[in-house]
Amino acid sequence: MTSVDDRARYRANPSVLTALKSPRLLTREVLAGLVVGLALIPEAISFSVIAGVDPAVGLFSSFIMAIAISFLGGRPAMITAATGAVALVIAPVAPTYGMDYFIATVILAGVFQVLMAVLGVAKLMRFIPRSVMTGFVNALAIFVFSAQVPQLIGVPWLVYPLVALGILVMIFMPKITKLVPAPLVSVVIVTAVVLVFAINVPTVGDQGALPRSLPELFIPNVPFTWETFTIIAPYALGVALVGLMESLMTAKLVDEITDTHSRKTREAWAQGAANMLSGIFGGMGGCAVIGQTMINVRSGARTRISTFFAGVFLFLLVVVFGDFVSTIPMAALVAVMIMISINAFDWHSIRPSTLKRMPKSETFVMIVTVVAVVLTHNLAVGVVAGVITASVLFVRRVAHVVSVTRTVSDDGEVATYVVDGALFFASSNDLTTMFEYAADPARVVIDLSRSHVWDASTVAALDAIETKYARHGTSVELVGLNEASGAFHGRLTGQLGGEG
Repeated sequence: MTSVDDRARYRANPSVLTALKSPRLLTREVLAGLVVGLALIPEAISFSVIAGVDPAVGLFSSFIMAIAISFLGGRPAMITAATGAVALVIAPVAPTYGMDYFIATVILAGVFQVLMAVLGVAKLMRFIPRSVMTGFVNALAIFVFSAQVPQLIGVPWLVYPLVALGILVMIFMPKITKLVPAPLVSVVIVTAVVLVFAINVPTVGDQGALPRSLPELFIPNVPFTWETFTIIAPYALGVALVGLMESLMTAKLVDEITDTHSRKTREAWAQGAANMLSGIFGGMGGCAVIGQTMINVRSGARTRISTFFAGVFLFLLVVVFGDFVSTIPMAALVAVMIMISINAFDWHSIRPSTLKRMPKSETFVMIVTVVAVVLTHNLAVGVVAGVITASVLFVRRVAHVVSVTRTVSDDGEVATYVVDGALFFASSNDLTTMFEYAADPARVVIDLSRSHVWDASTVAALDAIETKYARHGTSVELVGLNEASGAFHGRLTGQLGGEG
């Protein structure tokens, strides 16, 4: 059951109803959706090529998922569409097994994501450290920028001044007015210059043929057998994991940018539902797209309206106005994506002053995350590598914070040890070496009031200490255990079967 406080915490601000009643807010949401719809076209086409399918498959997937997530998703203003990460994972399926197996994989990936949502996978987001989040953001910025590089190699020289023009418009436009998104103005101006002066440069139409009809239901014709499942399940699980991780990380990023909260579990099952719908209508599946999400948010969008219109405009632009969209120069869209990557990068994280103050371990985790993404072209791999690195460094650091202080009573009959610090598998392994078994008197008191017993390894270590003292005829008394530690120790002591 959701409490009143929870509902207030997750209440959208502004709400869809508020935006619909405000011409200013509604205009901002609709125009942001238009810019995103334009920006989705070339990427959806290129991701289709990566996945080894027709461009229409990526385009259908993008507008179906954008519209579906606008109703189902847990993070308002986030854009979901075909993505490079998903395309890379699913790429071997269509060329090897055919389109029917490809679509079956997409649908199964959606089922897996719904199951993960039910199992509470989204709640694991709280275990992702800030340094990994910073690395994720910086890697995304590099990823978005590097994706534009092929559009700047081996092209007519006029592409470069056109890209520069688009960037300048986006820099100076907000200083004049913020009523119209700067990226939209930039695309219009660059396109107008190309059409008026008949400049011959690569256009959206050069990226691939645009579909001319509505998507149709696609029921994959595959045997409903265990063999089919074993073929598609590994790819489907990969798509589900990569897509869910990228979506939840993007949702968390938008939360921070907009200073709002979103329902991660709802977002998880919504991504699964959107992928199933995408597959049913012949789409390639996808997840949250960071570049277009940043365009949307930076354009001022805050509600589901922008996400809905991104899907609607993508459909209209491709199916109805395909001839016009085909004339848009790629330079205009490249300029938009370059500015997004520049704005997305956390420049503060690499300033010399920041690096000087920041613990070296934090900086190292950020670098590991970025390098892993750049090398694998997979954001999920980078996040996992960053979390593992951060966990290892944390365990190493915590393992050395336990201290043991020894005092002997005035009469020399009692030795008291005060243990200070959290006791778990890493720190408790050295605990047995911190006592003077042979030199201590017949009675030893171990004061654990400043520590906490976290796992069975610690109980085993305490048992080993008592066993070692018993060999010397010394009695041991454990005192100061808090309630939780006392209950845990009492349940396991003497039951672990080792002497240490």
